[in-house]
Formats: sequence, C-alpha cells, structure tokens
Amino acid sequence: MERFPDIEIYLAPIDKDAILAWLNETFSQTRDWQPSGKGKWRTLFTMAEGELPVLLIENAADRFSSLWLDSSATPWPRDVDCARAAQAALGVEVRCSLGGWQPGDEPDRFYRVKAGGEEEVFHWPDSGL
Repeated sequence: MERFPDIEIYLAPIDKDAILAWLNETFSQTRDWQPSGKGKWRTLFTMAEGELPVLLIENAADRFSSLWLDSSATPWPRDVDCARAAQAALGVEVRCSLGGWQPGDEPDRFYRVKAGGEEEVFHWPDSGL
C-alpha cells in the first residue's frame, strides 16, 4: 500500500480540544495546542520515527477544519485511513483528497466519510453545503 508523505483531512465542526484528545490518545502522549495565528493551532508529537508536526486550521474550507499531519510516519498510510479513524473516534463527517495532487488535477474531488457510509468521489463546491 502506498504511504503518503503527509496526511490532511477536513473535519466537520468539532471542538479543537476533542480533536486534540483523539490525537493524544492515538499517540499515547499529552500535548496542548499552541496558537499559531487566527484560527490556527499547532502541536508536536514525538514518535520513534521522529517528530510529527500537526497543524489545525479552523474553518479552512466552508465550515470544515483542516488537520494536517506533516510526516509519512503516522499510523495511517493514506489520508482516507486517517479520515476513517477520525470519523470513528469523533463521530463527525470527515473529508480528504482521493490521492496525491498534481498541477492540472481537478482540485475539488474528495472522499467523504460519515456515519451513514462513505462516498468515493464528490465535488465539494457542488455538494450542496
């Protein structure tokens, strides 16, 4: 299975502290958010493979917050694996890209994971949100 160089998912509205609690549980550590600008929060987890910088941007796209894990050494090889784990743990809709993005690719194609199931391809601006 291909391992992505980083992970980025988009979470439906949820308190940033709930996201942090999930990350702390996942990585068996206790970290706090550090302010990093208006609506931006950072933290750093230590793993055997090195450090894992994490950035949360509230309301990055529509009402969704972006959660970016800047490492290939996460528990999830792909964005969709992280999205599934986040949805199961947090109970909110989670979106992610279908794969790596290259210039010329259609930018609005996403994968949606929610309690009622998964949708492989949808166009975010056309989704009626």
